Amino acid sequence: MSMERPINQVDRKGFMTGYLDALALVERLHRLLLDVIKDEFERVGVLDINAVQALLLFNIGDNEVTAGELKTRGYYQGSNVSYNLKKLVEMGYMHHQRCEIDRRSVRVRLTPRGREIRDIVASLFARHAEGLETKGVISAEGIDGITSSLKRMERYWSDQIRYIY
Repeated sequence: MSMERPINQVDRKGFMTGYLDALALVERLHRLLLDVIKDEFERVGVLDINAVQALLLFNIGDNEVTAGELKTRGYYQGSNVSYNLKKLVEMGYMHHQRCEIDRRSVRVRLTPRGREIRDIVASLFARHAEGLETKGVISAEGIDGITSSLKRMERYWSDQIRYIY
């Protein structure tokens, strides 16, 4: 039998405050991540691609995917995926090809130019990971804890979408 005490109104209010703070922090961190990527591209002189597009190229990596798979695999979170794919193809960062079986579906993959962008982002993330650890900002165990908690929240939210009408 569990010895957990019942949650009272004060506890609930404190949890709600913490939850809202966490949501705001996740949103700010994502925006800050995009700013960090933008700054890196300005530093290295790549000015024709935005941070959202660069992150999309990084997430696709060596995979070949359909536009629909970009969201289901978690590679892209925005609502304007078609626009960004079209721009990346026009700028020479991605190849696109109609699927042989389903002609409505388009498969995309990085060009050599797209892989260069992916490598810039990968290098940036590697430098940051090393800096976070060597400067004692967060440990490997701390990252594991954050990741585990965020995955549980993701699973909970996904379940809410799937099962609550």
